[in-house]
Amino acid sequence: MKIILRFLLVAGAIMALPHLVPGIAVAGIYPALIAAAIFGLLNLVVKPIVGIVTLPINIVTLGLFGLVVNSLLLWFVGSFVAGFSVATFTAAFVGALILAVVNWIAHLF
Repeated sequence: MKIILRFLLVAGAIMALPHLVPGIAVAGIYPALIAAAIFGLLNLVVKPIVGIVTLPINIVTLGLFGLVVNSLLLWFVGSFVAGFSVATFTAAFVGALILAVVNWIAHLF
């Protein structure tokens, strides 16, 4: 139940991103759900591998490079999912920051 709730919260945050961040566009609820699913899968599979590879950079930047990795993953999802687009890296960075806050809040509950 918790996983479904977190998934829906991330999908809702993706739906809200175009209103908060210029440069991000979502065509509807279905692209947001697909983007949330792919972003979640990438965070589950790819992010730990990239986290191990970039561990020295993460240590030097006190973990802030992880946000850059999330930004790149969000930007990749935007190029992959039809109906969801991320125009610039800056938009991806701010969007990833918002998604990180939403995930953190979802983890609290």
